[in-house]
Amino acid sequence: MLYDFLKRFAVRPLLRIFFKIEIQGLNNIPDSGGAILASNHLSVSDSVFLPASLERPVVFLAKDDYFNGKGLKGRFVAWFFRNINQLPMDRSGGQKSAASLASANVALAEGKLLGIYPEGTRSPDGRLYRAKLGVAKLALETGVPVIPIAMINTDKVQPIGQRLPHPGRIGIKIGKPLDFSHLKNEAGNPIVMRQVADEIRKAINVLSGQVYADVYAPSKAKKK
Repeated sequence: MLYDFLKRFAVRPLLRIFFKIEIQGLNNIPDSGGAILASNHLSVSDSVFLPASLERPVVFLAKDDYFNGKGLKGRFVAWFFRNINQLPMDRSGGQKSAASLASANVALAEGKLLGIYPEGTRSPDGRLYRAKLGVAKLALETGVPVIPIAMINTDKVQPIGQRLPHPGRIGIKIGKPLDFSHLKNEAGNPIVMRQVADEIRKAINVLSGQVYADVYAPSKAKKK
């Protein structure tokens, strides 16, 4: 599979040469079965560093902008993201967003690891923003465990607006799985979904140590 080839013989060796990656909590990743990896989001490179650091393949929900670029560069970016197991996530709401979550449901039903950013977009200033309900909806509908994850300093090696990351030290903290399977019948309850989303966000916050902003992150992060 091209994904495995790229990870083992291209992406991972390059990361080991140029970056010092410190990982905590690898034992919290299950050896098999579906699970949601819920991470903070500081840099576009989060979607490369995390899956490259794990042995199991990770399917990530990534914003659909990465798949719709024009020209040679746009086509290359779309090809790259598709071949590192990224699924386009439409964040406009309504039926398009529901279709994106449906594809995520399928991946989890197939026993895959699914990476998702509960904030919905990159943090524009390093703070942790309010979690959207998509992560809670997936957790309640599927009953799979949710594993909180904190990416550390990825915004330092690749700030917003920087095309490529520069060498540096980053951290990945993987927390203990959260079990919401007892709430599976509450998948359509917005109050319960908000409580679940907040619990997931709090677990990420404990790991990351970020300042919390109790608002949704701006959909368009400004360049620094």
